[in-house]
Amino acid sequence: MGDPVLRTPAQEVERFDEDLRALVRDMFETMHEAEGIGLAAPQVGVSRRVLVVDLRRDEEPDARVALVNPTVTWRSKDTDKQPEGCLSIPGLEEVIERACTVRIEGYDPEGHPVELEADELYARVLQHEVDHLDGILFPDRVTPLKRRMLMKKWKKLRAEAAASAK
Repeated sequence: MGDPVLRTPAQEVERFDEDLRALVRDMFETMHEAEGIGLAAPQVGVSRRVLVVDLRRDEEPDARVALVNPTVTWRSKDTDKQPEGCLSIPGLEEVIERACTVRIEGYDPEGHPVELEADELYARVLQHEVDHLDGILFPDRVTPLKRRMLMKKWKKLRAEAAASAK
């Protein structure tokens, strides 16, 4: 939180090369180390339209994907409100309304076209990570009052962390 890369729309990937595949491997490793279920390249300081999601531990065996240049091409009109957190803003969580089902198009790290439809938690995580690629954080999806409360809590958590590090 606070790094400008998180607030800047990420750049399209133009080269599907070993550097891209290494970034994807590193992102999966970073996400697993942090016990996350999704991660976008801007969260690791890289302004590229790349995201990874791994929900396999949550009874969705096929819900592991790396997407390059993803675009949400369709959202269901049905929505759901669920709590969300973020690896970029540890310690904060808020209820966010998102489409229940989405269709996403993009590419795999090899450059092959991918189209997938996701629902429930898988859809929620994909929408959250695509938001990161667009420079949007989950507090942007709540009312101004809730956002102020979240930012107040974030400042308090940072102050506590700084005090305990001394």
